[in-house]
Amino acid sequence: MQQDRNRQTLAALPVIDVARFEETGWYAALDAACRTWGCFQIINHGVPDDVLDATLDAMRRLFAQPEAAKRRIERTRENAWGYFDRELTKNVRDWKEIFDVGPVASEGPMSGSRPQWPEDVPGFREAVEAFYQAACEVAARLLEGISSNLGMPPRFLSGGFEQEHTSFLRLNYYPVCESPESHLGISHHTDAGALTVLLADAEPGLQFLHDDAWHTVAPVSGALTINIGDIVQVWSNDRYTAPVHRVLASANAERYSAPLFYNPSYETDYAPLPGVVDAGHPARYRAINWGEFRAGRAAGDYANYGEEIQISRFRT
Repeated sequence: MQQDRNRQTLAALPVIDVARFEETGWYAALDAACRTWGCFQIINHGVPDDVLDATLDAMRRLFAQPEAAKRRIERTRENAWGYFDRELTKNVRDWKEIFDVGPVASEGPMSGSRPQWPEDVPGFREAVEAFYQAACEVAARLLEGISSNLGMPPRFLSGGFEQEHTSFLRLNYYPVCESPESHLGISHHTDAGALTVLLADAEPGLQFLHDDAWHTVAPVSGALTINIGDIVQVWSNDRYTAPVHRVLASANAERYSAPLFYNPSYETDYAPLPGVVDAGHPARYRAINWGEFRAGRAAGDYANYGEEIQISRFRT
């Protein structure tokens, strides 16, 4: 993972026209993208431009607030939702500020968490909630394609996401860094959940590891960037691999992005699907409980509370 950061290529990820999800003709392109990159961009996804623009504007206004205002809505170990500027990835501090928002949690690993909305950013909550809902709908339709491509009915995987799902939205702000060669916006990692739906501004910085080289994502106007997570890798029995990615720090420009992490209910157990397991392809993972897995990953994000849990621990 320590490849020279200067040896980069601007990557044209697979671009899939989902035609507002009205047909299934994009399923084949989805399968190819998941097999090869594990990430792709989608166009004609149906999320209105004004929703995307309002979300980016809301981010800029939030992170421009005085530090004291942001500290009033700071995340704690007891409440996972809010502002934070000491995030860890792979137990290394990231060069970024974040704002996380998700459902009110009365039980499970995020018990006690509740959204904290800034008081002095007009329209912020409305913009963020609109994108959260739209991104969840996009993820749900993509999940139908993945389920079908893995030999199951389109809505076979939907149950764990229809009620009490634990998806959350993160707003990222990457400030200018005087020594980007010594820092990363986010260290290399895979995403723990099922799917990530990313809205980003026009400033490059996100990189995926592909064919043993880091590729910087070339922004496509109006597109959303998607990557599969560890849950899909387990469901696929390694037919699809969750891509390793990171974010560079920049000495030249600020950057903003908003990933929606599409996650199931805490009660969900996931394992290789029947559609990809047979006598010649035995299950490579034992069942994993999402609540337990999420708790382990969250502890490693907030502070260095121990080893960051990975799906490799559950290999058969």
